[in-house]
Amino acid sequence: MTRVLVAGESWVSESTHYKGFDSFQSVVFETGVGPLRDALTGQGVDVTHMPAHEVPEQFPASVDAFGAYDVVILSDIGADSILLHPDTWLRGKRTVNRLKVLAEWVHAGGGLLMAGGYMSFQGFEGKAMYRRTPIDEILPSIIDPWDDRVETPEGAEPSVVDAGHPVLDGIGGPWPTLLGYNRFGLKDDAQLLARVGEDPLLAVRMVGAGRTAVWASDIGPHWCPDEFVAWPGYGRLFGQLTRWLAGS
Repeated sequence: MTRVLVAGESWVSESTHYKGFDSFQSVVFETGVGPLRDALTGQGVDVTHMPAHEVPEQFPASVDAFGAYDVVILSDIGADSILLHPDTWLRGKRTVNRLKVLAEWVHAGGGLLMAGGYMSFQGFEGKAMYRRTPIDEILPSIIDPWDDRVETPEGAEPSVVDAGHPVLDGIGGPWPTLLGYNRFGLKDDAQLLARVGEDPLLAVRMVGAGRTAVWASDIGPHWCPDEFVAWPGYGRLFGQLTRWLAGS
């Protein structure tokens, strides 16, 4: 059984409600992992979700700890959440650089996917901050130094580049439209599998004994809308991508 850790894909929102003279605040916790989790578990994949607020303290800190998984998916979680363990951020202590450890694990045979989002790649206002990190070095992408989001509310058309790759086996077209993505370049040894408009959408790369991939859009709404999630190719795409990253 393929074992996957999905880190991120959660958020806490605070709202202020004004009712005439009076006001009050409310807080809600939400997750966006459902579509991907359901698609993978439906194919027998063992999915562990680590919400964003748990990542700073609980994200694996050793190659042995990453050994509990075959694939790690970083989805809408900024680099600082992984870099800054509470012992460093709150108590000024030295801690391991978990981005370096993750890269070491991939070189030794692990699989890594970065999915797009406001806190992926360089992200909203450049705040995701993966450029020039150890993760930047191993992904197929070349991450821009600025806000790299592309909003396409009118819909952007994906197109297949390499239909013969195992990740895309049996996935017909046309693909549903996407409503946004992160824009990046590709390293010379990256293999482009699909585009969105004129930009890379899905690419893979061999790194040492391991494998990496980038998916430029979300794994669910808003960039990856309900029509895409409901498309039969959605589950097949991410299932085959996950198994390929695991070396299956």
